[in-house]
Amino acid sequence: MTAPSTPPQISRVGELRASGHVQKRLRQEIRDNLLAMLREGRDPWPGLHGFADTVIPQLERALIAGHDVVLLGERGQGKTRLLRTMVGLLDEWTPVISGSELGEHPYEPITVTSQQAAATYGDDLRVSWRHRDERYAEKLATPDTSVADLIGDVDPMKVAEGRSLGDPETIHFGLIPRSHRGIVAINELPDLAERIQVAMLNVMEERDIQIRGYVLRLPLDVLVVASANPEDYTNRGRIITPLKDRFGAEIRTHYPVELDDEVAVIRQEADLVADVPDYLVEILARFSRALRQSSSVDQRSGVSARFSIAGAETVAAAALHRATSQGEDEPVARVVDLETAVDVLGGKIEFESGEEGREAEVLTHLLRTATAETVRQRFRGLDLGLLVQAIEDGAMVATGEQVTARDFLTGLPVLGESELYDDVCERIGATNDGQRAGAIELALEGLYLARRIGKDVDGAETVYG
Repeated sequence: MTAPSTPPQISRVGELRASGHVQKRLRQEIRDNLLAMLREGRDPWPGLHGFADTVIPQLERALIAGHDVVLLGERGQGKTRLLRTMVGLLDEWTPVISGSELGEHPYEPITVTSQQAAATYGDDLRVSWRHRDERYAEKLATPDTSVADLIGDVDPMKVAEGRSLGDPETIHFGLIPRSHRGIVAINELPDLAERIQVAMLNVMEERDIQIRGYVLRLPLDVLVVASANPEDYTNRGRIITPLKDRFGAEIRTHYPVELDDEVAVIRQEADLVADVPDYLVEILARFSRALRQSSSVDQRSGVSARFSIAGAETVAAAALHRATSQGEDEPVARVVDLETAVDVLGGKIEFESGEEGREAEVLTHLLRTATAETVRQRFRGLDLGLLVQAIEDGAMVATGEQVTARDFLTGLPVLGESELYDDVCERIGATNDGQRAGAIELALEGLYLARRIGKDVDGAETVYG
């Protein structure tokens, strides 16, 4: 994220008018900025992968139409990230009345306090500048969320100061009114109690708020966006029909369709403490995709992108652990580290009820399938016969979680003057010992999965023979 620029040096409403500033409604502001980006060829949605031909066009049309939006999709599909990216469609700086509770535009005060200030000071009304990041509010819907949190309530402190209960200034505004002239995002909308959802109806359609008998005609200018899991999975609650009707657009998200997009998400989001070669990221991406297609996995729950992201971070941690304990200079993840990921990530997957007791078997099978597919892609056309022959002649290759790259490479069978090992490393782009060991280990695992050699696992040691 780039650092914000310096706000304009205009501090009074008279100067603002003299500068030629034109007030825009929020939806017009978003529409104009989005169209300008599209016209100039700039990407309004940086960091989002796999939505370019599906979700993004639908969302852009909804925003151009000025609609409130609800995103439906399983966990880990990037719904929250997509909502947060909408901040980039706002003007970087916008003027507000200094000290106003709702961030009102200096040309259009809507609360009693701001209207009185505008009448009193005229062109000398003080103006402050609000950055676009301050105009985005996010609320995770929980069952204990109250009407006061979202809409507002009577403030007993203001009543105690001597104001009467009929005075609008006794109201403490909630999240939605405080997001006036901005975007308010509600994650997991069905988790809101139905009576709380009812309280949002007037805000979204009539743009007024009702608090304990008060009816305030505040022309709120907010864009309400929300995320939810599909109702066929979310048994905790539902979006009530009148509220769903008030969202102008209901957009269904999905997991990445293309493998390259899945890999890009892992690379972008994972915080890696060691070198994780591309082929390992590809295996993890294929692994996640296989889980999403498996009949053994509860697909109503979904397999989050966080699964493969956490997997990449786990294999990186395993590599750093080995390098630290064994004195390696460069920590590089290898195929042997994938088993550590399966051991700790299995709990992130929800299996069908009939698969009880077979969870580890399903995960191991699908990981092997993903590894085999990656080997075929990486080593297509490469003849590994010499390595197979050496092992058939009695050679054995040992590896394991705590076997260093140097020890692994030293234990490889000699293939005469063959450059097979160099060819394997060239296919992977390996340059240092750790990467070379990982490339050859991938080839050995591929030969095992193709049933051309054997493999024996004894605790932390793995022997190909």
